[in-house]
Amino acid sequence: MHISHTIRFVLQSILLGLIAAFIIFLVWPELRWRGVDNTTTSTGHPGSYSAAVALAAPAVVNVYASKVTQQQSNPLFQDPLFQQFFGLPQPAPNLRRDSILGSGVIMNSAGYMLTNAHVIEGKDEIRITLNDGRQADATIIGIDVDTDLAVLKVELDNLPAIAIGNSDGLHVGDVVLAIGNPYDFGQTVTQGIVSAKGRKRMGITTFEDFIQTDADINPGNSGGALITASGQLVGINTAIITSTGASQGIGLATPVNMALNVMDQLIKNGHVIRGWLGIEVQVLPADARREIGVQQGGVLVAGVLRDGPADLAGIVPGDIILKVADHLVSSPHQAIEMISGLAPGTVQEILLLRGWEQITLQASIAERPQFTQ
Repeated sequence: MHISHTIRFVLQSILLGLIAAFIIFLVWPELRWRGVDNTTTSTGHPGSYSAAVALAAPAVVNVYASKVTQQQSNPLFQDPLFQQFFGLPQPAPNLRRDSILGSGVIMNSAGYMLTNAHVIEGKDEIRITLNDGRQADATIIGIDVDTDLAVLKVELDNLPAIAIGNSDGLHVGDVVLAIGNPYDFGQTVTQGIVSAKGRKRMGITTFEDFIQTDADINPGNSGGALITASGQLVGINTAIITSTGASQGIGLATPVNMALNVMDQLIKNGHVIRGWLGIEVQVLPADARREIGVQQGGVLVAGVLRDGPADLAGIVPGDIILKVADHLVSSPHQAIEMISGLAPGTVQEILLLRGWEQITLQASIAERPQFTQ
């Protein structure tokens, strides 16, 4: 009996101790993390992003793009009579190599990389440096100035490829990391959050849908990776909004979902195929909207390219486009994006307002010309 009483007392003590510990952990949750690995904070959020960086960093490269140019010397020294009179030898060409620094992301083990068009456009030598120290020349596969994206290819074995995420799944407030080569310091990681999504009308590219972040993006970061806290690629760092030339907490990245579509087309076609009507559209003024009774949407046709698809369909300046392919038109930017998504060679209905009359026209969508900056 005495032994049974002792066992009961011990069990009751253990039970009371567990209950007390549970209550303490509820009241002071930070105590549960004392003496534990610092990869997690007291709130349960990651205190270190080293695992994410270790996963993504090997696939982020430094890009060095350059071109040899000939500097103009005084025209007088180029004059043969001047050279003969003073006995001067024929001057040697005054050559200079102009260089730009940027970053890139290895998208697959075949060696295809994404970077920004403005980093490599017009350059005749592209050299990349991997995180492991290897260097190689890269070939330009294609450039799309409309999204400021470009695809490079490098021939190396055992290339690390980045883990690709889903930019559509991002939320404002999500933690993101920017990896690149700012100021040629070498690979650098900065941390911030998603400040906004779907930034448009920034005047940077024709087709814009930027992720805004306060992760520091400085000159040289262009073309680098914007990754999640788990190390997945969600954007290609593109630009900063600044008055000083340095980061001021407003960085812009092209969503990876858009970048993947551009990359696939550049690899397949050498350029991106988009629909085109050959029109210039403007915002419909509020007073005109009230006068004609259009509550919302609609864009004003300000110009029509002669013999272009819109001209051949009968669209004229002054028309107000209400629908394209049965989709409401809400703004000039949205109209251009919508038209660009139509397949060239298809015939689409255009609903427009001319004067007080609604007219439906048939337009044959053409392929958007390749514009250069």
